[in-house]
Amino acid sequence: MKKIIYKNPNDAENFSLARFTKSLNQYAKISEKEVKEALKDFDQYETMHVSCLVEVGVRLIEKHADEKVAAEYFNAHAEYFDEGKFERLRRITGYLVGTLDRWNDAKKAEEKARVKHSVNSAIDDAERLAALETQAMAQNIAYAR
Repeated sequence: MKKIIYKNPNDAENFSLARFTKSLNQYAKISEKEVKEALKDFDQYETMHVSCLVEVGVRLIEKHADEKVAAEYFNAHAEYFDEGKFERLRRITGYLVGTLDRWNDAKKAEEKARVKHSVNSAIDDAERLAALETQAMAQNIAYAR
């Protein structure tokens, strides 16, 4: 039986298709057959993170309702995407910053005008995605892309 990780991988619990379908039907009318079809991509995994279910749910709700309702569903489950509370730390014009909130207009303009270089620009996106999927499959855990 497939397991779902919510917070800690050691606390995985059994996945229930009926329960997942019922939660989606609070936002849009979606058949269990369609939910099962949408989850086929994850059949190869024994364990999957709840973020995968949220991503699938958003796609299905957008298809049957609209973007606003899908956003409501995502916001109701956003806590699973923010679990680690990681903040992006960047080096911009000599400063280590998470956000630009406290910068004055001149510094914000300087940041906007700078040339941004990607660390992974030499690596093809398809190759990078394949490498990430290989890592996830090695651990037999599916994560949302």
